[in-house]
Amino acid sequence: MPGGRLTQQERQQIALGVADGLAYAEIARRLDRPTSTITREVMRNGGPTAYRADLAHRATERRAHRRRQAAPRGAQAPEQADGRDAEAVREYEEAFTTLLMQSGLPKMMAGVLTCLYTTDAGSLTASELAQRLQVSPASVSKAVAFLESQGLIRREREEGRRERYLVDNDVWYQSMIAAARSHAQLAETARQGVGILGRDTPAAVRLENIARFVDFVGESITRAAEQARDVLYTQPETTSGGTAAPSPDRG
Repeated sequence: MPGGRLTQQERQQIALGVADGLAYAEIARRLDRPTSTITREVMRNGGPTAYRADLAHRATERRAHRRRQAAPRGAQAPEQADGRDAEAVREYEEAFTTLLMQSGLPKMMAGVLTCLYTTDAGSLTASELAQRLQVSPASVSKAVAFLESQGLIRREREEGRRERYLVDNDVWYQSMIAAARSHAQLAETARQGVGILGRDTPAAVRLENIARFVDFVGESITRAAEQARDVLYTQPETTSGGTAAPSPDRG
């Protein structure tokens, strides 16, 4: 299996594969690359609807150039105490940030969330966020204010005046419930149209079918979210054999 960075020719093949609607696994098979490599490449360069080979290649070169400029001459990357591959972690964080941006978050807010979700502690101070993202404290302050207003993070005050920002896992449950409510409102509006347009008309039949469909989907989302909520709080616990087993912890 070839190693190293993707070539421009490989990126052109990726672009053709994405345009043809091929799965990332199939593109990876044709290039003899890991599927994760293709996924990261596409997601951090605009996603499947905006990926362009030439733009992706130039963006990669710019990122590499910035890293060379930022690194002190002759310095080597520090050893990772946790054994993680620093380059793989960086690429994953870029892909995760891109995915959050595609869901509608601005870049800075997406970067803050990525930092918090990929930090073992699940929390960072404003200065730690600024250092990790290489941005100004003012940029971090604006981002965390927005995320807090959306209920995506919360803050805790430490000794003194320093604040620490934490991701709240329950936000995923709340977002599912909000989606279910949105489906319920859509069903209600559709059924209002049934009465107005006449129950036996083609338009009314169409609206009633929409209402029945979104009712079912919304109820399924609510039921699944309630059943799976504890998964968000699962913590590893050591079994008698010394292996880790999941354990729900809502504390």
